[in-house]
Amino acid sequence: MKYFLCFLVLPALTFAQFIDRPNVILFTANGVRMEDCSAYQFFTKRADDQQIDTPAIQRLANMGTVHTDAHTLSSLPSLSNYSLLTGRYPWRGGLINLGARTEEQRSPFLEEDRPTLATLFRSQGYATAMVGNWQLGIRFTQSDARPATGWNDADLTQDIYDGPCDHGFTHARFEIHTKESTSKRTRNKSLRPGGKDLKVNSSKQAIGSVHMHNRKIIAYQGYNEQILDKSHSRDPSYVDHGITFLNQHLRNRESSFNPFFLFYSGDAREKPKMISGQPAPSHLAYVRKYDAELGQLLDFLEKTKDPRRPSKKLIHNTLIIFTSSKGGVVHPSTGPNTQENTNKNNSLAGLPVPFIASWPAGEMGDGNQSSPGQIGDQLMGLHQLYATFSEILGAPLPHLREGEKGAEDSTNILPVWLGKKGTSTHPIFYHYHNHYKNKATYTMRIKDPLLRGKKIKGIWSLSWQDSLFSTRKVKTPGLFEISAREMNTPQNLDEHQLDTLKKDLISLAFLYSSSGGNRFIPFTPTKRVIFDWTKPMPVPPPLTLSISGKGGLPQQKEDGLGIQGKLSDRIDPGEAVALRFEEDVLVESISLNASHGKFGGTIVIGNGPPLPIHPTTSNHKANESIGILSDLGVVKKGERIILSPSPYLGVETPGSWKLSSLTARPFNQN
Repeated sequence: MKYFLCFLVLPALTFAQFIDRPNVILFTANGVRMEDCSAYQFFTKRADDQQIDTPAIQRLANMGTVHTDAHTLSSLPSLSNYSLLTGRYPWRGGLINLGARTEEQRSPFLEEDRPTLATLFRSQGYATAMVGNWQLGIRFTQSDARPATGWNDADLTQDIYDGPCDHGFTHARFEIHTKESTSKRTRNKSLRPGGKDLKVNSSKQAIGSVHMHNRKIIAYQGYNEQILDKSHSRDPSYVDHGITFLNQHLRNRESSFNPFFLFYSGDAREKPKMISGQPAPSHLAYVRKYDAELGQLLDFLEKTKDPRRPSKKLIHNTLIIFTSSKGGVVHPSTGPNTQENTNKNNSLAGLPVPFIASWPAGEMGDGNQSSPGQIGDQLMGLHQLYATFSEILGAPLPHLREGEKGAEDSTNILPVWLGKKGTSTHPIFYHYHNHYKNKATYTMRIKDPLLRGKKIKGIWSLSWQDSLFSTRKVKTPGLFEISAREMNTPQNLDEHQLDTLKKDLISLAFLYSSSGGNRFIPFTPTKRVIFDWTKPMPVPPPLTLSISGKGGLPQQKEDGLGIQGKLSDRIDPGEAVALRFEEDVLVESISLNASHGKFGGTIVIGNGPPLPIHPTTSNHKANESIGILSDLGVVKKGERIILSPSPYLGVETPGSWKLSSLTARPFNQN
């Protein structure tokens, strides 16, 4: 069990600044598309008899701005929420390697030192809360207070070891669905409550979702619901829990003058009852459920006075965003399931989601519920929330060049939220999981790209298999020009120009994938230095790199750099290797060779905390022998990178591997 002493250091904020800063409610539904919202009927052109009525979403749209080209960054809600909360693409740092991540550790997706929207708001004096489905992983606790490796050794009577309250939220009422608790193995009827083999809180415990309040597990739901704490109830909806938090915050004299940030993360696993009482497809029931819950929040804000502005209601100075962590449209039929057709489908569809924002006091819409709202048609992504909120709060973003971490891919698009015209300076990348023969695919969408310095009008999409992130090569790329959801034949471009544009965009995709983040691009060095320990090293080396070992001297052989110890010539538990540069570098990647060994262990950069080693492999399977640790950021002169196969928290299976290569970009040689 972890205990924290938290000393919150706030900037010198005046009373007027607290008055002006908006309250924020971020409402993310799961699986709701633009087609599902009547507020988008003007855009989707659905007939009345095919359009579900969503009055609360329409109400918010009338008050604010409806965006028609907003996109989530992954087809998986968990990775989408990671990007939304952190301002970082979900394919960085091994997160897409879901097979390896969940094979044993079931580690939380959020690193210990990763800034989130919650830490951003909390640093600015906000009360922070999340309710709903926490899709970013937790870590349970064992009976002896050590962190659990997963579900099988978890003691559900213990407080959880890692969850939302470790990543900026002061209040959390949520549920999670673990891979183990919902696996086919535990669905056997003999293992359910009443079965003769049932052992509660063991590897044979009941299946289902786990419900929590802050760090405390209050219930888990299997064939029969198991209530662990009778003083808690699951009966209210998560929006009710959110309103309870707001009431408690506003009635507390010590906190009521502080703004609040409420993150609602929707879930579509539990089939809801239809609000109308009439039967309907499950998907439409979910939409109605979300719409009703949004309506509850709007009603509360409209009738509740703002303690900071007693003459106004809360809704006047509350920024409300409705969006979805998983959206998209039905892919058009383009023929057989080939990679070429998959590229076409992904390029055409993107991952569009509804995005509606209202903030009357900030002139984000006029707040009038009876008149049509504004319309925004600019390309935008959910990863841009972090930088945009930073702009609203007047809080500086992490200084990446100085080695700070956070919001690496997020850029400020506040003018776009306000309905003003503007052009994004960065392309947007989408991750499609398992769409083609168990191979993830990616799409880069960019508006008006340059061809040898000349602007090429249109929205262009480049799609490829996931090899760019594991082998740094693009396989079977497809290039398409998109307009009004139709794929157009490029105008005024011959075959040579198209081929040149494709090569330029592939180079651009490589730059963004290897630099560590969109915000690194302005200062990313052009020179790349590769240390390949499977080949003889050049003399003198192109960059001074000091290497030291723990448990023995580092030795280079044809399969990489290891330590000749008692167990093997790999780097084994109890051993470690430290790397140190004599100048500032941007570390693009470190490649590990786990042939005859296993991935696992920890990496420490500079004064940062130990972080788990989760490399990206070519097919996202844990049994691959070569893995890449990518997007490691700026390492300052004299700082050390320490890699150890010892278990991250002391309970996982240790690793055993060699260093295969390291790629860095030196700043002094740029």
